[in-house]
Amino acid sequence: MSGHSKWATIKHKKGALDAKRGKIFTRLIKEISMAAKSGGDPDMNPRLRTAILAAKSENMPADNIKRAIQRGTGELPGLTYEEFVLEGYGPGGVALLAEISTDNRNRTVSEIRHVFGKNNGNMAAAGAVAYMFHKKGDIIIAKSAAKEDDLMNIILEVGGEDLKDDGENWEILTETSTYEAVLDAVKKAGITPISSSVSMVPDTYIKLEGQQAAQMIRLMEALEDSEDVQNVHANFDIDQKTLEEVAG
Repeated sequence: MSGHSKWATIKHKKGALDAKRGKIFTRLIKEISMAAKSGGDPDMNPRLRTAILAAKSENMPADNIKRAIQRGTGELPGLTYEEFVLEGYGPGGVALLAEISTDNRNRTVSEIRHVFGKNNGNMAAAGAVAYMFHKKGDIIIAKSAAKEDDLMNIILEVGGEDLKDDGENWEILTETSTYEAVLDAVKKAGITPISSSVSMVPDTYIKLEGQQAAQMIRLMEALEDSEDVQNVHANFDIDQKTLEEVAG
């Protein structure tokens, strides 16, 4: 069972509040600008294409997307960001990867180390947990939105890798090379995903309960509250009821 798809569902339910605070747009704009450094044509830049798709799914205005691309390509002035990954452990030995984009590396590393320490976790050396994760296309769909047979047919036709039953959701995993084709096929079938992204998916999960589950959610939320954290990936699994109670 995947804690990832459950966490995606919780974040989706809380998305309206995050959007009000501007956090979703801020992260998406930063990602578009970083991606555009490698070229401003989305047809030739898969990362930029994926970032633009994510922005459009959150109803970001086209002008915002255009300006973010222009800042990345240097057509408009903007801050210079450095990208790197910080690794660590959470309650119960859960492995975490935090994708960082910052204009001040020392400040950010210090802040993230403080977040870990304050929430029953600790930073780890580079490479300590990264080997437990692999980059995959990850599409989360509510069971009420699609039948298993329909999704399986889509996967078989366009090169999806796996379809998992995760309680309330279906989780489709793809290779990064087939992610866009699978996502497009899902949408053309009239199915709206809860979330979709190219993500670092863990090979195995650690089951958490009680106090450790509550501590883990607090750590995830504290990391995601940082303006320099683009994404957080972790290999925890918490039952749906507990997750909703703690994150509510």
